[in-house]
Amino acid sequence: MEWLSTENVVALGTALLGILASLGVLWFERRVPAHRRIGYRIQLDTPVSSAERTGRAGVRLGFFQDNPHLSDATLVLLRIENDGSQSIGDGDYTGREPHGLTAVFTSRTIHGLAVTTPPGEEHLLDHFTPAAGLRHADDTVYLPRVPLNRGRHFKLLVLLTGGAVGDPIRVAGGLRDGNVALNRSTTPDDTPPLFSRASSMITVLLTVCVVILASIIVVRDDSPPPMGCARGTLTITGSTAFAPVAEELAAKYEKDCAGSQVTVDARSSRDGVRELDERGAAAKGGSPALIALSDGPKTTGFPRLRENRVAVSVFTLVVNDSVPLKNLSTADVRRLYRGDVANWDQLRGTDGVRGPDLPIVLVSRNSGSGTRDIFQRRVLGAFEQADSSTDCRHKDDVTAKVFRCELDSTDRVLTTVAGTPGAIGYTDLRSGSTPKGLHPLGLDGRTASVDAIADSAYPYREIEYAYTYGDPPADSLVSSFLNYLMRGSGQDVVRTHGHLPCASPEGLRICAAMR
Repeated sequence: MEWLSTENVVALGTALLGILASLGVLWFERRVPAHRRIGYRIQLDTPVSSAERTGRAGVRLGFFQDNPHLSDATLVLLRIENDGSQSIGDGDYTGREPHGLTAVFTSRTIHGLAVTTPPGEEHLLDHFTPAAGLRHADDTVYLPRVPLNRGRHFKLLVLLTGGAVGDPIRVAGGLRDGNVALNRSTTPDDTPPLFSRASSMITVLLTVCVVILASIIVVRDDSPPPMGCARGTLTITGSTAFAPVAEELAAKYEKDCAGSQVTVDARSSRDGVRELDERGAAAKGGSPALIALSDGPKTTGFPRLRENRVAVSVFTLVVNDSVPLKNLSTADVRRLYRGDVANWDQLRGTDGVRGPDLPIVLVSRNSGSGTRDIFQRRVLGAFEQADSSTDCRHKDDVTAKVFRCELDSTDRVLTTVAGTPGAIGYTDLRSGSTPKGLHPLGLDGRTASVDAIADSAYPYREIEYAYTYGDPPADSLVSSFLNYLMRGSGQDVVRTHGHLPCASPEGLRICAAMR
């Protein structure tokens, strides 16, 4: 038989081996399901005298020598981390008490504690307040119900007396579908093993399979192009908020598919939809090589445009760092944008913090922006006031109720808010790409995050659409790029930028439910 060649036999055997390995993974996952898990590590347990000599943990030499009742003091540094497979929200703690975890230092008495977070995670410190459940008594620290994304952690530095170094330390608490367990490492900065022994064996086996199959492909003379690739030129227009996703995907597609050229020309959602409709009509029955991205659904009047639900995006208000507020009620946001208040000192955050004596500067998107349309529809419930400034620095119309300017891209909004004291604006949730000088502003006690995508109570979120003119040919670059965007590695890029793909299992449910 023709197929019974050495190459095909090896390929078939390797494929069967890969299938068996995959079944082994499924069996292992069913026996040991990946639940929520909080791990803790004792990174430091030392007498204060030792810490003074080495300068560890920021202790100042001589402080404890002048305090005889702390002569037997010890310092303990605990690292508490989410090392499970799922994010942990405050509702995932199952205890009836306000706190979520307890840290017990057997035989010792607590005299003080401090909480630290990694760079970029400072927002976690907002949860460590007495009102949230943080307190200590005798040998026990009561920790609040702190939300932790996968791989995130915080550290607890505790000053104790009595007992001895090495006395048992235990962190306990209840987690829905999960547990709290001690992790062990040899140095303070070690991380838990990435793979278990069983997972490592399966990984090695699958790697061998991939290497063998790759070797067969290299040795063979024929080298077919990547599946689903198409040649030609394509333009991506529309949303500036989703432009970073489109730009990264365009670069990846061009690299994977030789002979393709994908250009991103983002302006605004409404302009992109209008351009697609006009070029499609001019094509006289054809489908132009153009995809329009839109934050939210198109308006009526474009019956020839075919929609594709790409992802769910979360948006957020942002304020200049001169304004210390972290959260506002939706009612106060509406007052602010109506012009009922003109100075930040007329507002208080949901935590009671009062705004500074600074004029409020509204930095908005221009007409046609999908981000602006979503903000007006989901948050304000009304249209924004007319702009009264052309440069976001001087109020041209002194009789206007609001100090408001409009800009033509999300990037310009972010840059202007970051550089203008008292400024507030809005943006999509971007993973690590916002400039310094501003911070997000929560709504009604809820902060924008990837987890907020599934939170139906967080209002400022919307579906990202990709529109084509009619149904493009199956072998066209438009169809190929759409498939690349919505499936496979394209989903990874979408997730990396803080969006939830509609084609994912969780995204299917949420995208279907949103209107």
